[in-house]
Amino acid sequence: MQSAIEAFTTYLNRERSLSDNTIRAYIGDLESFSTHLNALGVEELNTLNISHLRSWLANQQSKGASRTTLSRRATSLKLFTKWAHKEGFIPSDVGFNLATPKAHRILPEIVDAKTADIAMQALEAAAEETGELTAIRNLAMVEMLYASGARVSELCGLNLRDIDYERSTIRVIGKGNKERVIPIGRPAVAALDKWLAVRNQLVNEKSGDALFLGARGKRIDQRQVREVVYKTIELGPHALRHSAATHLLEGGADLRTVQEILGHASLSTTQIYTHVSAERLHSAFKQAHPRA
Repeated sequence: MQSAIEAFTTYLNRERSLSDNTIRAYIGDLESFSTHLNALGVEELNTLNISHLRSWLANQQSKGASRTTLSRRATSLKLFTKWAHKEGFIPSDVGFNLATPKAHRILPEIVDAKTADIAMQALEAAAEETGELTAIRNLAMVEMLYASGARVSELCGLNLRDIDYERSTIRVIGKGNKERVIPIGRPAVAALDKWLAVRNQLVNEKSGDALFLGARGKRIDQRQVREVVYKTIELGPHALRHSAATHLLEGGADLRTVQEILGHASLSTTQIYTHVSAERLHSAFKQAHPRA
């Protein structure tokens, strides 16, 4: 099993164009599945059958795995068995008929536009009052996240050449190495200008072309960005992404445009934000209408 997992890892890295996090998740699932097979006494991969797959998923469910987690783990198995059959590791694709549990659609946490505006004002005041490089950088990072709806990994990966000042856009590399161009507003551009005016004070041999730098001059990492955002809005960076999408839809943007901005492969993923907006409208109706 281990040799097959190693070969499968190579396949994912070379041919599937998946993110590092997705590959780690798939391989982690297969390592856990391999341990389960050992406990069942299954020593030869070519004896694998669908009952072994179902047994592992049932075991995961009994340990408290959520439906979302079970859905991903079932996907890991199906992808692996399809590949293993094609490569001759197993005589048939035993995962073909494996049912995939449907994940619950959880409405994302968001901040309202007023709260977001207050948070940005607080960051701007801190940058102006202290003049600290990190405060100026933090304002630019949070403004960029909210303006673009970019993932925190995409923000951290930005280079100087990815900014188009003439068009007020940024170029990001998303999941599966897919490139997209996202517009940003005037406040984000203004905050970015202030950061670039002082960025050189942190530059050293480790900086390279990175847009955002840590205190020691290296490209900023995701943990640092999450800490900054959480201190600002008491939620993680993904809340800013969710908020950007929701506010775009509430402002009249069409679903396809929001899909393009967020970099969603499927429109159904973007549609969750229509539910967020509907719930907010319903809540506002109940609070405001005398006969709600």
